[in-house]
Amino acid sequence: MYNSLFSQLSILGASLALLSGILLLWRRNLSSYVDAFQWQSVVLSGLFVIVGYFDHNPELYLVTVIFIALKVFLIPRALRRMQTRFAVERERDPYLNVPSLLIVSGMLVILAYAVMRPVVAISSLPTRGGLPLALGLVFIGLLVILTRKKAFTQVVGFLILENGITLLALLGTYGIPLIVELGVFLDALMGFLVMQIFIYHLHGTFESIDVDHLNQLRH
Repeated sequence: MYNSLFSQLSILGASLALLSGILLLWRRNLSSYVDAFQWQSVVLSGLFVIVGYFDHNPELYLVTVIFIALKVFLIPRALRRMQTRFAVERERDPYLNVPSLLIVSGMLVILAYAVMRPVVAISSLPTRGGLPLALGLVFIGLLVILTRKKAFTQVVGFLILENGITLLALLGTYGIPLIVELGVFLDALMGFLVMQIFIYHLHGTFESIDVDHLNQLRH
């Protein structure tokens, strides 16, 4: 009963995280991108608490506090300031239209289940049911990066990808050592800062955050 409840909660949390990632493929309003990332981070924070409770690992509570501070408050606030600074409201012309993106995302989730099936079969962890969903979130993050033209939405895609990796590590290791998670947070923060600098330079050079303008540098 104890492990069954834990397993159900982990699958529910991973499912909600995956759905918030798929939401990015459906919407084009940049505010909804930030909202989806923020709520996804809230769900992951809840999973940290759940794993910490069932695994009797108090270090995960500290990880949760850092995760909330960074991904629920600081990074979404920085993203909203960037959106206001560049006055961009929508992703108008992605490389793929919405129906195609949803079809591809469904195929990627199926692929994630196929890839993780051997791992789930041999694993005895109560969190194993959420592993395919976590890998599916990683794939969705990559899809957002590859199919969006605005550098802003590509940054959000990177953050979704990083959340997917965090979720995969959390469920696959039944809790992440504190020092490892702190290193991951630092890498994610540095990656976000580098991308933020890139967007400011892109806008300063082309007065746009559309990455298609980088093709002009070839001429």
